[in-house]
Amino acid sequence: MSGRRTALVAIVCAAAIAVGWLLFVGLPRWYGRPVSSPPPPPTTDARADDVRKITVRLFYVGPDGTRLTSIEREVPYAEQPAAQARHIIDAQIAPAAAPLVSAIPSGTTLRAVFVTPDGSAYVDLGGAIASGHPGGSTSELLTVYSIVQALTVNLPAITSVQLLVDGKEVDTLAGHVDLKRPLPRNDGWVADAAEPVSPPPTPPTDAPAATPPR
Repeated sequence: MSGRRTALVAIVCAAAIAVGWLLFVGLPRWYGRPVSSPPPPPTTDARADDVRKITVRLFYVGPDGTRLTSIEREVPYAEQPAAQARHIIDAQIAPAAAPLVSAIPSGTTLRAVFVTPDGSAYVDLGGAIASGHPGGSTSELLTVYSIVQALTVNLPAITSVQLLVDGKEVDTLAGHVDLKRPLPRNDGWVADAAEPVSPPPTPPTDAPAATPPR
């Protein structure tokens, strides 16, 4: 009986060793990795915090609603003017956090940005910038110049901006501001804290830009 018991214990131990070898040595070799080791977490080339950024000025409706006011914001850096312009416009058309008031209609999207060698930028926006516009000459002027100023103030390579809607040239957004040609920077539409703000005149539709009173 003692010999049989010893033999039985030996068989059980051998079986346990065989099972252990199969689980921890054999199977990992066959399938290429240890079964007890979880897969490594995915890695990325750079964290969002590591992306290079620059400080730019973005433009929002001023306190009296007749001109723009500017604030500083950080946006991702890009080497090419068109790519940098896209980052700036993406930030400009994004919903504004209170107490800021955006001049851009809600739902406006950026389709494309093109920059010509002579410094003209063509900004192609989704149809919501026109269909969602509240109307009124002052409101339309602030919408247009928030984009014009955002590019011409921050990018020396851009001297004028023409807005396109759904890939096409348009006469106006809401019937007041002529958009058939690129518009240059116009600081008169940005309020100066040291200067009393007076309502700007309504430009004719055949004029490329209006000159606010000083």
